[in-house]
Amino acid sequence: MLFKLSIRNMKKSFKDYAIYFLTLVLGVAIFYMFNSLDSQQAMLQVSESTRDIIRLMIEMLGMISVFIAIVLGFLIVYANNFLVNRRKKEFGIYMTLGMGRRQISGIILLETILIGILSLAVGIFIGIFASQFMSVLVAKLFEADMSEFTFVFSKDACIKTCIYFTVMFLAVIVFNTLTISRYKLINLMTAVRKNQKIKMKNPILSIFVFLFSAGILAYAYWRVTAGVYELRTANELLPPILMGIAGTIGVFWSLSGFILRIIQANKKVYLKGTNMFVLRQLNNKINTNIISMSIICLMLFMTISVLSGSLSIQSALDSQLEELTPVDINLYKTAYLPESSINSYTNAPQYYTNDQREDSRKPIRYTLETNGYDMNQLKDIVEFPIYATPDWTLEDSLGEYYEAMKNQFTMLSYDTPEEIVKISDYNRLAELYGEEQYHLNDDEYIVLCDFDQMTALRNEALKRNPNREINGKIYHAKYNECQKGYVFMSSSNINGGIILVPDNFEVKEEYTEQYFLAANYNAKTDEEKMEIESILIGDGNSEFVDTIKQKGYLLDGTSKITLTEASKGLATIIIFIAIYLGIVFLIASSAILALKQLTESSDNKQRYTILRKIGCDEKMINKALFRQICIFFMMPLALAIIHSIFGIKFILAILAVLASPEELLPSVIATAIIIGAIYGLYFLATYFGSKNIIKEEE
Repeated sequence: MLFKLSIRNMKKSFKDYAIYFLTLVLGVAIFYMFNSLDSQQAMLQVSESTRDIIRLMIEMLGMISVFIAIVLGFLIVYANNFLVNRRKKEFGIYMTLGMGRRQISGIILLETILIGILSLAVGIFIGIFASQFMSVLVAKLFEADMSEFTFVFSKDACIKTCIYFTVMFLAVIVFNTLTISRYKLINLMTAVRKNQKIKMKNPILSIFVFLFSAGILAYAYWRVTAGVYELRTANELLPPILMGIAGTIGVFWSLSGFILRIIQANKKVYLKGTNMFVLRQLNNKINTNIISMSIICLMLFMTISVLSGSLSIQSALDSQLEELTPVDINLYKTAYLPESSINSYTNAPQYYTNDQREDSRKPIRYTLETNGYDMNQLKDIVEFPIYATPDWTLEDSLGEYYEAMKNQFTMLSYDTPEEIVKISDYNRLAELYGEEQYHLNDDEYIVLCDFDQMTALRNEALKRNPNREINGKIYHAKYNECQKGYVFMSSSNINGGIILVPDNFEVKEEYTEQYFLAANYNAKTDEEKMEIESILIGDGNSEFVDTIKQKGYLLDGTSKITLTEASKGLATIIIFIAIYLGIVFLIASSAILALKQLTESSDNKQRYTILRKIGCDEKMINKALFRQICIFFMMPLALAIIHSIFGIKFILAILAVLASPEELLPSVIATAIIIGAIYGLYFLATYFGSKNIIKEEE
């Protein structure tokens, strides 16, 4: 009998279960999708290093899944609590007819099991198909070969999802049992609440709190944007975060105290249609949901910031990789510097053996050929020395700006020798890289820098101190600001400064800091390129690299392939974690808002009945309900968007080396689509659910 009654109740209350079921299905699908990557990555044709990165990403997602499970668990219990409270009167009738608490608990147990099985089945079904698109996304981000793509079902992810959600449902069952055991018949039969008497706040105090909260938020915004470089530690970052939280709570607390009074002053607006009813309903909602709306606002802020920031980093990395890896390989060999030039920057060379010192004075080509490497495997070779003289350090470059810099940027090593390259050497490299070439007179120099923060510092120094005296000769800065250019390939703009000097610049040969070589592989296929790369850079199995290391030669290098794999690996890990957390936070905040609104609609059915009695037709009532829900959903989102504008600026400032504002627009659009889809789905489900609730007969 209990089973039939449970089935009948579920059919009758299907509309009530819509938000609960939607939340469960989305939670299961997302959980399965992100935990099925271990099965999907097996079919991707990628290098071993990329496979290691994917394994690391899967391990990190596995750890985050525990946190996600806890968040979803609390959300499911919260949603279930709404359903139980919604049916208090129904349970009271059961008890009046002679049904005991144990039997009522049995009905709820069966309903929980049935809805759990159904949501698990639907969620895993959706997750299985959605995970195939996840495979395509992983392959695209890692530029993997999808020629062997097949439909994949992850048995482990399915089992893991079932176990985690079974534990969640057990928690729900325990919660329901405890809740039913505390119910009394009189409370169940009078479960329809009377209208709450909301104590109106003092409007003057509310306006003062609003202005004070807005001021706190404005200061917090300034701290994380204009004053971002002063936030060096977690302790320094904590105050702006706490101010943001306090300001958010203050804004929502104060809104209900003066918004209604302000609109009441405009009688044409206040008395038009159902505006009076809508505004009073909203005022009560804000008044009774200050903390929950603040939490939802902060969760939406985290979702927008995390998704936009991570996606913009990916876009930036892709564009920078294309620009900053113009050739196949860079090799560099540290040269022995004389003891007179040894400082905190170059103190290792004093431990070189005689053989190492002798080889360090030779070009890279010499080291390669001496150790049996076939130079015909390389083409477009450009090689030159990079100098470092103790007569030209970063402190010398800063000149009179040094003291101001030292106080502001205490972590920089100001006694570091500048890297010096002769102009003809650089122009040969620039021609190979496809970069701009420069011309210098005999008494001029140019500073190349593309790291934004360092560029700003050097530009200021060049304006204040453009002249440099070396070996009794004065050199003038050809430009009073840094020029675009670099020597070493990288995945982002990290060149903090290279000095270009005339070819007749007098520098002792012993001050050669390192030798640099750039080249392309003399190969046509990816396999041939990987074979050459394994010899020069090595992956632990290169005889040539082992020989070089055994002799102690400080020959190292990087390649377009390794930079691309490492960069894409970092970006992909960030993106997947951000999407995982962002979507779960979005689901949680949307579901809480939806359940809050459904509870309000259930509690206020009598008010809508009164509207009908005084002559409002269904169209007016539905319009009032729609506007009420729309404003209720938009308020935390609007403040979250404002928070996010400054939050994203903070992310861009911290990660200036990776992303720029120009790359942000596509990320913002993608984030808006994701939020619009999920948030909009919950909004519609809430509207239609509330619409059905207020039509029910008492």
